[in-house]
Amino acid sequence: MTMIDSPSPAGPPTTATFPGPARASTLAPTPTPAPAAAEHTFSGGSIELRAVEKAFGRHQVLDGVSFRVAAGEVVCVIGPSGSGKSTALRCINRLEEPTGGDILLDGESTLSMSPDRLRQRVGMVFQQFNLFPHRTVLENMTLPLCKVAGLGREEARTRALAGLEQVGLAEKAGYRPVRLSGGQQQRVAIARALAMQPEAMLFDEATSALDPELVKGVLRLMADLARRGMTMVVVTHEMGFARSVADRVIFMDRGVIVEQGSPAALFDDPRSPRLQAFLAEVL
Repeated sequence: MTMIDSPSPAGPPTTATFPGPARASTLAPTPTPAPAAAEHTFSGGSIELRAVEKAFGRHQVLDGVSFRVAAGEVVCVIGPSGSGKSTALRCINRLEEPTGGDILLDGESTLSMSPDRLRQRVGMVFQQFNLFPHRTVLENMTLPLCKVAGLGREEARTRALAGLEQVGLAEKAGYRPVRLSGGQQQRVAIARALAMQPEAMLFDEATSALDPELVKGVLRLMADLARRGMTMVVVTHEMGFARSVADRVIFMDRGVIVEQGSPAALFDDPRSPRLQAFLAEVL
């Protein structure tokens, strides 16, 4: 104990004690705090659609859709139901096969890739969570890592837990999906896609199946992914998210791109009468 004398106004000096090494008048130096862990960032890949067409029989769903998403860019696709937004997204990772045109990932045609390899490189999150109800959260995470990515069990477990940590759900690893809220289940679905270490992420109305009070947490997670550099194509009805997070917004109707530009340009100064009418209904 270090002994320090201090004068007293009414008598002999009194003694105060401080914990520390036995060196007079010297306190232990304050330890330097450990540096915070570096935030995980992404090295995204680019996506380009070139005159993509998709028909179901005589019904032309996509009619020459072309746009490019640069690495690390966030593009939101808006439009009325039936405009072809989700079909365009599903064509990117070949859940639907285009009937015309081409789609490039980092300059390479996705039509020449195996679907499994493509879906490792381009993750997708759907309206429904698509979790196996009879398996735990961790098992839902590790299954595609083992079956699709070919990882061993321990490596898959390590990567899965890291993915759950990213979305704030590591403590739920042993839970079945039924014990999670809808928002938590969607965050698990996002973590499952991230665990594949994709170059880009596709979101197809990822919040439409959620109760309103759960939407904000999922949108906050998506915005964080965008901030950390993930290439993202987001089909959404959340106009506030599109305005605040997107680098560019695309408006589709009847299988074609009607208008595209910065969020400020589309929301504050729409040029086409169709977009003006759409925004009048949703804003």
